[in-house]
Amino acid sequence: MRIKKIFGWLHLWLGLISGIIVFIISITGAIYSWEPELSAYTAPYHHVTPQNRPFQPVTAIRAAGEASMGGEKAFRILYQGKDKAAVVQFFQKKPYHYYNVYVNPYTAQVQKVLNRDDEFFHFILNGHMYLWLPHDIGGAIVGYSTLVFFLMLVTGIVLWWPRNKGRRKVSFRIKLDASPKRLNYDLHNVLGFYASWIIVFAALTGLVWSFTWMAQAEFWVFSGGQKRPGAVPAKSDNHAPVKDSTAINQVFATFMARYPQAAGYSISMPANDSAVIITRAYPSRHQFYNADYLYFDQHTGREITPPYLGKYKDATVAEKAVRMNYDIHVGSIAGLPGRLLMFFAALIAASLPVTGFLIWWGRKKKSTPRRPIKKESVKNFHTAPR
Repeated sequence: MRIKKIFGWLHLWLGLISGIIVFIISITGAIYSWEPELSAYTAPYHHVTPQNRPFQPVTAIRAAGEASMGGEKAFRILYQGKDKAAVVQFFQKKPYHYYNVYVNPYTAQVQKVLNRDDEFFHFILNGHMYLWLPHDIGGAIVGYSTLVFFLMLVTGIVLWWPRNKGRRKVSFRIKLDASPKRLNYDLHNVLGFYASWIIVFAALTGLVWSFTWMAQAEFWVFSGGQKRPGAVPAKSDNHAPVKDSTAINQVFATFMARYPQAAGYSISMPANDSAVIITRAYPSRHQFYNADYLYFDQHTGREITPPYLGKYKDATVAEKAVRMNYDIHVGSIAGLPGRLLMFFAALIAASLPVTGFLIWWGRKKKSTPRRPIKKESVKNFHTAPR
């Protein structure tokens, strides 16, 4: 009982403090979960007519994108299928900007230059990750709020758990014909209980992105005490006797031939003379954890074997846990059923601060004692002239 009182106090005040933030994070997460499908229907520049011929060389698609951006250097190109435009991406931290240039991969014609800040779903994502605040400030608030929310999930389960078998018979269902007050109580407790077992995974994976110590702890647990590696130490030979600036074309053509059934590809542009070409092949459109990463020398096209983050079949248990972080967060680790479960769980999570506040407000009003009516006031009322 003493533990439950402590947990109750924590659950109440943590909920009151973080409620609005949890609502924003949850509702924006639920909306953003359907970005691929909704964008496909609302943005015609995503699409092209499939043709029975190969794509234009990477250098041609990159040149078209860079020309539309006034010569700025691209950092990555995404290929999302034979019926989709190639996406040439431009990103800069300071001053911040993020652009997608949609290019027809068969003709290298630019279809759309999109400032991501003008995109609805990027606006939603900024709310989910940063609360529309400067990234350093918003990211910290979201991180600590997620930690608070995780503690609330744990304390909520402890508080809800029935004390006896008789209580359990009514604790697992919502009494729809009850009073509004009781219905709100059930919506908070019963729906919150079921959703907690799903949302807890979204919270934990969110913490991995928010805190370095959490990312290190995740790798430490799954690796049996090892430290998480940093960036992959792969470099191109900038002293190569022959430097072929078009090697990237052959690299990508060979890469696509090795993964003909892939649902999508990406190729990262080398940032400097010693950086490598990083290619990725994705087996399915909505999953990223099982992608194969291949590295190539930008000057010679020679493949480089990395010590970490390479082919999925070679990944350790700890590396697989790191790779799965995003797919677990959005539910796509379990395909469409997992995405649907996470979507509905996110909606329930957004409702919890609202139903929880109503429960607290109802108890607060009930516990506020009414001021007693003085006898003199009653006497004056009866003797007052009519």
